[in-house]
Amino acid sequence: MWVNNIIDSIKLPFRKEKELFSALYRILGFYPHDISLYKQALLHKSVGRRNEKGRPQNNERLEFLGDAVLDAVVGDIVFRHFEGKREGFLTNTRSKLVSRETLGKLAKEMGLDQLILSSGHSNSHNSYMNGNAFEALVGAIYLDRGYSACMRFMEKRILTQLINIDKVAYKEVNFKSKLLEWSQKNRVKMEFRDLEQTRDENGSPVFTVQVFIEGLEGEKGTGFSKKESQQKASKGTLQRLRREPQFIDAIFAVKADRTKMEEEPVMAAPDLEKLENPDFIVEQEKAEEPERVAIQSPQTPLDELTLDDISATPREKSREEIIAEAEAAAFQDS
Repeated sequence: MWVNNIIDSIKLPFRKEKELFSALYRILGFYPHDISLYKQALLHKSVGRRNEKGRPQNNERLEFLGDAVLDAVVGDIVFRHFEGKREGFLTNTRSKLVSRETLGKLAKEMGLDQLILSSGHSNSHNSYMNGNAFEALVGAIYLDRGYSACMRFMEKRILTQLINIDKVAYKEVNFKSKLLEWSQKNRVKMEFRDLEQTRDENGSPVFTVQVFIEGLEGEKGTGFSKKESQQKASKGTLQRLRREPQFIDAIFAVKADRTKMEEEPVMAAPDLEKLENPDFIVEQEKAEEPERVAIQSPQTPLDELTLDDISATPREKSREEIIAEAEAAAFQDS
């Protein structure tokens, strides 16, 4: 009995490895030489596996290598497929083909997402994980079979069966409208600022703009028109928003400060009592009373001064004075 259990336990890894070989053949179109490379390409860091030296084992290094190989392979394919097209068009097409979103969809379409080892069930919800695994797979192919095998894989399995390269190339993605939509939904302030306008060696105008979100610097974009430069700046900013959570945190921190300031009262509310009962009387400063200085005649000694000359009421005349004045007047008339 125990012998059968040992035999079953020995057969299980071989059975699983055989299943992996078959699954990879359906995806790649060939059998791997070094299966350990592909196992590593499918190992997400969330598993937390380490080797005997204590170093983490996951697909991040292969992802780095695969990213560089994909750029070269897809750039080669796009260059030969679109003969005579300008550098900007070729770069834009390659970017669409190797974008995280595209690679994530490819991984799911191929069934690669079902082979990824990760903790929990995040592999079914994380397009980043699927796209990273696709890049790691290309890195494994490069180490296992070389550059030509990567080229055949992309040409025969991907661009022939799963992607229409012409549709991808000519499908215009309005990155500016996507960024504006994101800004409006999150109620953050976003603007484009013109940085400079120069000319290239042929004399054609070249525009450079930069995105600012809540006053924080986004990405710059340079193109032969403002529209093109804004599209490039928007695309770069959207990529940064997806890849840098700390950038989003900084934006919403500034937004929180701004909205807080807008909500705070600028000044104290007016006193209703004063508004309803205004005091229109302006107090005048009381004029100081002038010092009362006695007026003295310099010719008249103080002890001889009388009030007759300054009396407001005339002194009543006696009967003798009235008769005397009358006789004097009569004598003068005669």
